[in-house]
Amino acid sequence: MPEHSLRIAEATEANAGAWNHFVEQHPHGSTFHRWEWRGVYREVYRHEAPYLLAWRGDALEGVLPLVRVKSLVFGHYLVSLPFVSYGGPLGSNEAQRALTARAAQLGQGAKLVELRSRVPLDTVLTPVQRKITVLLDLVPNDYDATFKRFDSKLRSQVRRGDKEGIVVKFGREHAAAYHRVFAEHMRDLGSPAHGLHFFERLADALGDRAWIGVAYLGSEPVAAGFAIENGTEVEISWASALRRYQKISPNMALYGAFIRRACEQGFQVFNFGRCTEGSGTHKFKKQWGSRDEALPWYQAGGAEGAGGPPNPDQGAYAKAVKIWQRLPMGLTTPLGARLIAGIP
Repeated sequence: MPEHSLRIAEATEANAGAWNHFVEQHPHGSTFHRWEWRGVYREVYRHEAPYLLAWRGDALEGVLPLVRVKSLVFGHYLVSLPFVSYGGPLGSNEAQRALTARAAQLGQGAKLVELRSRVPLDTVLTPVQRKITVLLDLVPNDYDATFKRFDSKLRSQVRRGDKEGIVVKFGREHAAAYHRVFAEHMRDLGSPAHGLHFFERLADALGDRAWIGVAYLGSEPVAAGFAIENGTEVEISWASALRRYQKISPNMALYGAFIRRACEQGFQVFNFGRCTEGSGTHKFKKQWGSRDEALPWYQAGGAEGAGGPPNPDQGAYAKAVKIWQRLPMGLTTPLGARLIAGIP
């Protein structure tokens, strides 16, 4: 092998420090690329996580976090990264090509290899436009100025929470209350939900970068969100509200509190998270005066060709959604935590 050629290797715990240093120094490095996620995937869901390194001699030139998601129900996927919107290789163009080529090799026999990048990549994989993310530009350290940008109807909806007695509280100690809301909300949508252990483990792994916020009406949690700091922005990656309290708009109070906190801590952007363009979720996010950002994801088809993870609007999955919505929480909460492991 020539002295200066690129060498691809799988990372071990001994590489954790070098990995995070590379991510922190890279202009497109994100919280989602950090090494700590590997432990969450492995410990909570027992997923294989071949995190790849591109070395040139003793110099690290690129990284690519990958997670293998296998399920008897949903099939086999190799994704960077499951459950979230961002991943993909970081590094020089040559490193990107070499890392994605190795990913394609590792994904042979899988339904799909998918790299969920936020920026265009130098790769032979097929670009797809499945999702967008929605961003709100903030006035750092000035929530009042940010709030004044909202139209009058939106401001009234956010203020209604105060009038109804809703109080939003933040902290790791609210994880159980957060999950009560999240699990019921996901059941009502007809979707399995991550278990409490996933969010507790993720919060512990990310430390201050993870925000858990819960909107309470008295002692009752009625809306909840889990957000992640990512450079100059904060992304609310999971948000939920209970349908039976819809008339008092607890979700608006929740988002208002998260946006206020982001402003007060000097963040420049509030990220509403990914969605499908034109969906009801997209319309909700756009009403805040936000802007869309395309997510340039990349795919390689394996045994069954390129496509996407299970779609709840299609075929047997659509029927399963309707059944799931009628099941009791005592069943969907533990069962959902097992099923979601196989849906990247």
